[in-house]
Amino acid sequence: MWSEPTQSPVKSSARHNRELLTRISLLALVLVAGCQPDNAPPRSPTPVEAVKVAFSDYLQTVSVSGEIRARIDSDLSFRVSGKVIERLVDVGDHVAAGDLLARIDPKQQQADLAAAKAAVRSAEAQVRQASSAFDRQKALLAQGFTTRSAYDSAEEAQRTAQGSLDAARAQLDTAHDTLSYSELRADASGIVTARHIEVGQVMQVASTAFTVAVDGPRDAVFNVFEGSVTGNLGDRRVQLALLEDPLITSEGVIREVSPTVDDASGTVRVKVSVQDPRPKMALGSVVVGTAKLPTVSAAILPSSVLASDNGKPAVWVIDPQTRAVSLREVDVAAYESMNVVIGSGLKAGEQVVTSGGNRLRPSQIVAVKSEVQP
Repeated sequence: MWSEPTQSPVKSSARHNRELLTRISLLALVLVAGCQPDNAPPRSPTPVEAVKVAFSDYLQTVSVSGEIRARIDSDLSFRVSGKVIERLVDVGDHVAAGDLLARIDPKQQQADLAAAKAAVRSAEAQVRQASSAFDRQKALLAQGFTTRSAYDSAEEAQRTAQGSLDAARAQLDTAHDTLSYSELRADASGIVTARHIEVGQVMQVASTAFTVAVDGPRDAVFNVFEGSVTGNLGDRRVQLALLEDPLITSEGVIREVSPTVDDASGTVRVKVSVQDPRPKMALGSVVVGTAKLPTVSAAILPSSVLASDNGKPAVWVIDPQTRAVSLREVDVAAYESMNVVIGSGLKAGEQVVTSGGNRLRPSQIVAVKSEVQP
């Protein structure tokens, strides 16, 4: 049997060395190639559209929606406690001063009145008796048939009886008033805007039963963000227009600005006196108020210039020397339908990117392919 020839250890080692040298040579070529200077052409500038910043006087206006309300809202309540036995008006009803709105059970007040009348009758009888006794003592004293002490006692008894009668009559007047308090009447003409009672309900003293919007001056009430009313309000006149029919307009004057800010909404309540309310501007109507704010110097730019820097408004500004862009934070004075009004953060003559900003990064080189007219 023939055996296979075995490979010499010397030949195997030589071949292994040749393969190792070949691999080292290839690796060296790769390293040398990586160390060669990059001869690739430089990246071309990113094409963008830009606009040149120009400042001009800008008349600021603010428009907000509000509600027509009565200047005076009167909360009406019973002055005595009791069970409601009658309610005569509801929300939306117009009432005149003195109109009966509701009534509570008057039995307790009627009983108090009867007791007061009885007390007056008793006091009147005591006065008559004391007066008669005093008259007798007075006549006897004149004839010398009584003592001065008896006369003085009769006079004092008469005065005491008269005082008791005066007190009883005062209690009677109070009882009459208390009985009248069982009826709730309107203290002024107006429209019932809220009702908090129903027949059968037990009402406590001073618990609001109705709210009446008193006839007379009307206010347009707005909740305005604090930034819109800080500082000078400028012209205090406000143009009002009915939301459902903008052709129905009126003029108002700011008469009150709340000194506090609502914690929940961050708004300030502003009351505008309606100078000539139109018939259709009824209570509860929604109106839009437009007020002029002081004129400021601002740059009006296309809305497309706006970018964001950590959630704040910013724009891409082009360096005139290097053509590199940088993201700069700006203060927006107002937003319009197609434009944005920049109050500060830019200088006149600077170029800002209007189109292509979504592809930019800081220090990137750009080429302005066209300049938009502001």
